[in-house]
Amino acid sequence: MTLREGRRVRLAADVRLTGSLTVAGAGDPDAGAEGVAGFLSLASGTEGTVERVDEHAREQSHGVREYLRLKSLLDDFGSQMPPGSRGQLEEQVGSLEAEWTAYQERSVRVTVRVRLDNGFVLDEVHEELFTAASA
Repeated sequence: MTLREGRRVRLAADVRLTGSLTVAGAGDPDAGAEGVAGFLSLASGTEGTVERVDEHAREQSHGVREYLRLKSLLDDFGSQMPPGSRGQLEEQVGSLEAEWTAYQERSVRVTVRVRLDNGFVLDEVHEELFTAASA
């Protein structure tokens, strides 16, 4: 499911939130956070509205960056290279092909900010946690 702003969604599973709490909008981010901890459970089926969708770029490994560099070099200048150099470059590109393919198969990580109907806001949550709400 692709989420977009304004779409109605519901939690796909029970969610347990734990950790330290901070007061939203407080001038000093550390004010009141000392010694405050909390626990909150939200039941699956709790509905809300998507306020924001953020796509996070996939992290490129050294091998992926090297594949892109070498492949570009091969595509742009391979026909002008001596056969031995071109063969060596093709071999290097081939050795990095599996890493490049794995990188392409990884999906972009998407997080959302959802304002639940009960007033709670979940921010930077993976989109897989939600399903479409019935209209």
